[in-house]
Amino acid sequence: MPALSRLGLVLAVVIAIVVVGVAAWYYLALQGPGAPEAKPVKIVWASTQLVPPKEQAFVRQELLPEFEKETGIDVEFVGMSYSDLSLKLESEQRAGKVTISVIADLHGGLDLFASKGWLEDLSKFPPLTGRTFPQVLEQYSRLHGIKAYVPWLTATYVMVVNKKAFEYLPPGLTEEDVIKGTEKWTYDALLAWAKNLYEKTGRKLLGFPAGPNGLFVRFLHGYLYPSFTGAQVKNFDSPEAIEMWNYLKELWKYVNPASTTWDAMADPLLREEVWIAWDHTARIKDAITTKPDEFVVVPAPRGPKGRGFILVIVGLAIPKNAPNQEAAWKLIDYLTRPETEVKILRKVGFFPAVQEASGIIPEGPLKILAEGVNRQLST
Repeated sequence: MPALSRLGLVLAVVIAIVVVGVAAWYYLALQGPGAPEAKPVKIVWASTQLVPPKEQAFVRQELLPEFEKETGIDVEFVGMSYSDLSLKLESEQRAGKVTISVIADLHGGLDLFASKGWLEDLSKFPPLTGRTFPQVLEQYSRLHGIKAYVPWLTATYVMVVNKKAFEYLPPGLTEEDVIKGTEKWTYDALLAWAKNLYEKTGRKLLGFPAGPNGLFVRFLHGYLYPSFTGAQVKNFDSPEAIEMWNYLKELWKYVNPASTTWDAMADPLLREEVWIAWDHTARIKDAITTKPDEFVVVPAPRGPKGRGFILVIVGLAIPKNAPNQEAAWKLIDYLTRPETEVKILRKVGFFPAVQEASGIIPEGPLKILAEGVNRQLST
């Protein structure tokens, strides 16, 4: 064998030995039994919701440990005010160094963030299977040309009916119409029902929280105005608004006079001073939990322009250029599972944003409330 060939063979063998040696060292040093463990992924979740101390304790001690055990992802939950979150996002976006991976905020805040280009378009992520979001929530979550957030939790105002009142329904209106919120469940039907109750019992059994600290103003601007005029504000002096005020004047003939002293409707319902009431879910909850067999939660009626109602939406979003976005999406997936949202309902009182949650809530007061809220969202 020529000398050059032998030299080439020796060099090839040496190179092979070096490569194998380096590979073995890399395995033993970085991946072998004695190597240091890989640092777990850690993400920051900033939220303007679940901020009170008891709610933060629930998040850290009950909600997140299951996720961390399931995925190995460490989550730092940071409760923040609306202004602090906005300032934090703005400063990080301007600096080009984002530390927050997930944010939870109300629809209004997320709308603002999306308008400034601070949020990722979530349509690029895989579908969230095993859950169905009401169409109205899906529509709200699409802002400024992107899928800005995933609906997470809701709160709203509903009507509560004592089942005794169904015995006095006006002609043409059925119990099913009221409970399911069909086209027949209108404000004219409510007026006829309240009038029939008064004429048959001699009592004004419709009530509203119109006291000094009541929320009747929400009924006025968030329910009546849009149902009659198609808007909350801009048509306030329209002919349709005059029609609305004339309607309310007629309806008030059958409203319990004590309504102007009531700040919340749970107690009047329990005392049977009223059989039909409107209020925030949090303010009628005690009536449902105390006597769940006596009440049903139903959607608000429809007006000439449709069913207007106020919906409080909490959404989950990912800031633009956030770190660990795959891990962030896994957290969003976990938080919007039906079973997770039911756990939040039980502990905190926010209502689920996914329809499947109603099916796994045990029979009882929470199920009555959740089904009523879901029917209002879906009709």
